[in-house]
Amino acid sequence: MPILTALKPADVAARLKARSAVLIDIREPDEFPREHVPGAIHAPLSSFDRVALTVPDDCDVIYTCRTGNRTGVHCDRLAARVSNPAFVLEGGLDAWKAQGLAIKADASKPIELMRQVQMTAGGLILIGAALGLLIHPAFWGLSAFVGAGLFFAGATGFCGMAKVLGAMPWNRTTLKAG
Repeated sequence: MPILTALKPADVAARLKARSAVLIDIREPDEFPREHVPGAIHAPLSSFDRVALTVPDDCDVIYTCRTGNRTGVHCDRLAARVSNPAFVLEGGLDAWKAQGLAIKADASKPIELMRQVQMTAGGLILIGAALGLLIHPAFWGLSAFVGAGLFFAGATGFCGMAKVLGAMPWNRTTLKAG
């Protein structure tokens, strides 16, 4: 099983500045527009095999995601996609930002869908618990319903809340792009 060699953010920045490497961001279309490393190539993992990757022969390939978890889990698939030497940004975009390196950010773009689901589910659970405590215990059913939905999403891979949030006006253009 190929292991992609991890590079520290400063090493990646130096290679990008020297134009001896290209950075490929494998985060999904709902994540990339809000913030990414300037000049990064967007190749979402969900459509990775269909994205055309053109990498100069004399350049290394460096993959990144948000934390480094996805690049680690999919290192075989990523390494097999290119003939150039391949690496991974250690700690992903989070580590890049922690080092104070430049990012291209657009706060007008929506927060990624998974964070929207987490915020909505957490808010509904808190509201149900508070209303159950302050008004009537029947409101705890809201918390139970959302908890059951989260369990179902984890067990099946289908998240109804993500489908509903994805259809909201603020998410429509982001999710269709890419």
